[in-house]
Amino acid sequence: MSFDAKGDPSNEVADSITPNSDNTQYTIKIKDGWKFTDGTPVTAQSFTKAWSYTANAKNAYLNSSFFSQIKGYDALQDANNLKGDEQLSGLKVVDDHTFTVDLTQADATFPIKVGYSGFAPLPESFYKDPKAFGEKPVGNGPYKFKSWEHNKKISLVKNTDYKGNVKVQNDGIDLVNYTSTDAAYADVQGGNLDVMNTVPAADTKTFKTDDTVQAYSKPGSVFQSFTIPSNLPHFETTTKEGVLRRQAISMALDRKTLIAKVMNGINTPAVEFTSPLTPGYSDSLKGNDNLKFNKSKAQDLWKQADAISKYNDTLTFSFNADGGAKPFYDAVVNQLKNNLGIKVATSPVPTFQEFRDAITKRSIKGAFRTGWQPDYPSPENYLYQLYDSAAADGNGSNDGDYKNPKFDELMTKAYAASSVDDANKIYQQSQEILLNDLPSVPLYYMNNNGVAAKGVKGFEMNWKTVPVYSQITK
Repeated sequence: MSFDAKGDPSNEVADSITPNSDNTQYTIKIKDGWKFTDGTPVTAQSFTKAWSYTANAKNAYLNSSFFSQIKGYDALQDANNLKGDEQLSGLKVVDDHTFTVDLTQADATFPIKVGYSGFAPLPESFYKDPKAFGEKPVGNGPYKFKSWEHNKKISLVKNTDYKGNVKVQNDGIDLVNYTSTDAAYADVQGGNLDVMNTVPAADTKTFKTDDTVQAYSKPGSVFQSFTIPSNLPHFETTTKEGVLRRQAISMALDRKTLIAKVMNGINTPAVEFTSPLTPGYSDSLKGNDNLKFNKSKAQDLWKQADAISKYNDTLTFSFNADGGAKPFYDAVVNQLKNNLGIKVATSPVPTFQEFRDAITKRSIKGAFRTGWQPDYPSPENYLYQLYDSAAADGNGSNDGDYKNPKFDELMTKAYAASSVDDANKIYQQSQEILLNDLPSVPLYYMNNNGVAAKGVKGFEMNWKTVPVYSQITK
């Protein structure tokens, strides 16, 4: 499955994805003639083997939780008793171009989910040496790998064997690394970089009228937050003290002022955990008062928490210093000092890679910047993948290791819903739990903001806030 710029799905490698009567089994037929960029054929087993490998706990892959509804997933979660090549029992290869998927529960969104890159097929060469494959990946998409200068750039060229939905209008792309958004913006102004899908904080006020660039700014689907680990002493989501402190911190933040002063008003304050572009979005969920600025109530909640157990430590806020987040988190810390009178400090990490490594290793002992760029257009992607217990403990993207059985039950109930609309209503109920517990603290929804150099044509950003690279020419 693939998505167009608006997020509408279409069959890509699949010829058909057909459910049974209750959406618990899918039969997937794939098109003949597809090849990987190493010339080998894409078969049914290219999918089933890759999905099983990712789900297998022995291999410690971060996308594991995406496969948790496929039968046999639980049997692949004890890494100590696995070799790494065991297969999901719910996947059956019928022939080279057909396989079936048996789920543990109904899931009407499954055909949309498989458009996410975590469900991509893998060639046989991957299994021979995954580390080497990571240095020179082989795919089946519109571009193919050419070279990688670590920390400098990745070069891709057009895949002439590709026969999918994407119409490639250039010969290739260089994805250039920058440690500073200011330096990247200057290169766009000077014509040395063609496109960037962000704008430095210092330029947010002027980029739309900057005649040295082409500006782009439209509503987006990216959600920004910070996460406080659910087991952090005094902030546990399972204790009254911890929830009171989380609510106090959230209410002590004046999101409108932060966005207006630090970001020149180009983003939108968050009122829930998905985005305004997501099906089922609502700005009137019960509990969203916890995301509204209320200084006096915040102070009262913090006092109630201190009455349970006094907190005198310094709460730190970590973020990657190479992503332009410093001005915002400096302002967050100042607001918390002024509005709550507590000890807080920033704790920047030099690069995004080091930052994500620290999160994966659970070595950050304080709050840390989080956000979500959707994988497919459904509230399930924002909710299950970030807050369900199955996605905690390194099995997915639940980086704060939040666990709430009531929330998990609603996720299960939503999967079994008879329609997408019914499921979305259940997802709204689940958000009311999140708005109380605040496993992460929603901050704002990002507009799609970016710039292109003069002379670049076809610059557009898609539903995931990513430039539509295939249509960019110059």
